[in-house]
Parts: sequence; structure tokens; C-alpha cells
Amino acid sequence: MEPAQYLEHLARNSATLADAAEAAGASAPVPSCPDWKVADLVGHVVMGDLWARRIVESGTTERVLPEMPSDVPDDDALVPYFRDGARHLVDALAATDPATSVWTFSAADRTAGFWYRRRAQETAVHRYDAELAAGTPTPIDSDLAVDGIDEFLFAFLPRLAAGLADLGDATIHLHCTDAEGEWLVARSGDDVVVTREHAKGDVAARGSASDLLLFLWGRVPVRALEVFGDAGVLDRFSQAIKV
Repeated sequence: MEPAQYLEHLARNSATLADAAEAAGASAPVPSCPDWKVADLVGHVVMGDLWARRIVESGTTERVLPEMPSDVPDDDALVPYFRDGARHLVDALAATDPATSVWTFSAADRTAGFWYRRRAQETAVHRYDAELAAGTPTPIDSDLAVDGIDEFLFAFLPRLAAGLADLGDATIHLHCTDAEGEWLVARSGDDVVVTREHAKGDVAARGSASDLLLFLWGRVPVRALEVFGDAGVLDRFSQAIKV
């Protein structure tokens, strides 16, 4: 995806997240994040936005830890604070060349473009969380969801490789039904190998790009997908990737 597309998605999903959070109320439970209420969800996104903004505005290449400022308001006042901060983040990213070297938590991508993508993806998933709390969940746009699946499989799944030992030599094929996107997940020794291809796996999971992405992030169950082959492999995979 192009940087401008990430910013469009980030701005739109931030606004929709805020609307859903207001509709649900600060004390409403978040079904997809059982330990959280809506205020916790919004606070989490606020901290992530501030983290990314601090990095890109400073242009630092040194590690930065996420911190919540002491002046962040509580409960209902948090949503307007989030709205304002999200707009500032979009502006900060738009003013920063995506190729600019900055600190990220990815050894493969140490540029501001990482934060374009990461904040767009994280906000989309948490927008779904907020809408679920409000009782009005809607799918993630398919183009963003395909990119999000790719990000999860290539940027996050290798960090979870140790937990995939129970898969043995089993392979998993993921296939989007509403957009172009197919991936094969396999283990190689202690590592995980992902390829973008049409291939037969021991189990295949088919679904919309949104449902596949939400499955990977633990937001929808296996039953939301069409499963062919050894369903037990997919069950073990879903347990191993819970973050």
C-alpha cells in the first residue's frame, strides 16, 4: 500500500473508533479484549499514537519506550483527547518522509514508513474492538486487511516461532475469498517460513480478508472461516499465535 493510503485508513478508523467508544461508554466491556473496558482500549490506542508521534517528530534512531503522559484525562474525557491526538499523529506522519530513518521495533524496517503501516493496522483492529463493544462491528477494508495479514505473517509470526513447535511439519494455507491474497505457513527447524503462493497445506482456511486478519489477531474464532483438511492443525495454530 502507498503511504497516503495508510494515512487515509488511519484517519478514518481513528474517527470511527472514537465514535464507537463514545456510543459504547467508557465502562462498557470489550468482548474481544476480556480484561478491558472501553476506557482501557482507548487509553491503549492513545499511548500507541503518542509513541509513534514522539518517534517520528523527533526523528530519533534510539529506542523509545511507550509511555502515557500524566495529563491524559480519564473515562469519557479520554475520547476527545484521543481524537485530537490521532489528528496530530496523521499530520506528523504526513510531514515525515516515509523513508526517514527512525527507531522501530522491527529489525527489518527502521523507517518512518513502518509507523505509517503499524498505526494504520493497529487502529483498524482496535476500531473493530470498539465497535464490538458498541454492538456495531463492521469488517476491515479488504485492501488494508490483506496488507495486515501480510504484516502479521512476516513481521509478527516469526517472533512467535517458538510457540509453533506443536505444529510439527504441518503446513497451513490461508486464502482470501474477496481479494487477492494467499499464503503458506510452514516450520523449518526452529523457524517459521511464510511464502505468498497458492499451495496445498495440511489445512486450508478460507475467508474474507477481514475475517482472516481478525482471526490472526484473535478477534474471531476458527468457525468464522471455511476450513479444509486437518482442523486440529488450525486450532493448534490459533492457540500458539495468541498475543
